[in-house]
Amino acid sequence: MSDSETVELDIIAKLEAMLFVTGEAATVQQLAAALDADPTVVESGLVRLESVLKTRGLRLLRHAGRVKLTTAPELAGVVERFLGLEAVTHLSRAALETLAIISYQQPATRPQIDSIRGVNSDSMLRSLISKGLIIESGRAEGPGRPILYSTAPEFLQHFGLGSISDLPPLSITTDEKESGQTQLLKE
Repeated sequence: MSDSETVELDIIAKLEAMLFVTGEAATVQQLAAALDADPTVVESGLVRLESVLKTRGLRLLRHAGRVKLTTAPELAGVVERFLGLEAVTHLSRAALETLAIISYQQPATRPQIDSIRGVNSDSMLRSLISKGLIIESGRAEGPGRPILYSTAPEFLQHFGLGSISDLPPLSITTDEKESGQTQLLKE
C-alpha cells in the first residue's frame, strides 16, 4: 500500500468516526476544519467512504450541502425489530401528493402546492412538518411573503434516497404538455 493510499484510508476512517459520533449532518467545510484538511481532500474522502459503505449497513446521506451517516434503508425492518420500534407510519395519498409536489418543486409555497393539488394543503403541511419530512426553508419574495417549504434530511432517509437527485425523473405526457397542466402522481 502506498503512502497516498494510507493517508486516504486514514481520512476515510476519520470521516466515518466523526460522522458516527456526531449523529448530526455536517458540512464539508466543518469536516475539513476538524481535520485541518483541504475541503477537496475531504470531499474525495467522502466519495470513497460512500463507495465503501455501499457494501455495509450504513449509508452516507447528502442533503442541502450537508452529509450524515445513517443506517441502510434496506435494513430498516431489521433495525426496527431489534429496537422494538413500531412499524413505520404510512402516509395518506394526500400527504404523498403534497410531499411529491414539494420534493420536485422545492422550495414551494402553500399557494403553489394548493394550485397543483386543487385543494387546501394546510393540514398536510402541518402533518408533514410534524413527521419531520419537510421544513420551512424561508419566505418567498412577493405579496404576503409566503413560507417556502423544502424536504428535510429525514425525507431522504425515510425513502432511502442518498440525495434529491436520486428521485425518479418526473415524466410528463404529451397531452399534459399541450394543455399546460401536469399531474405529479398518477393513478
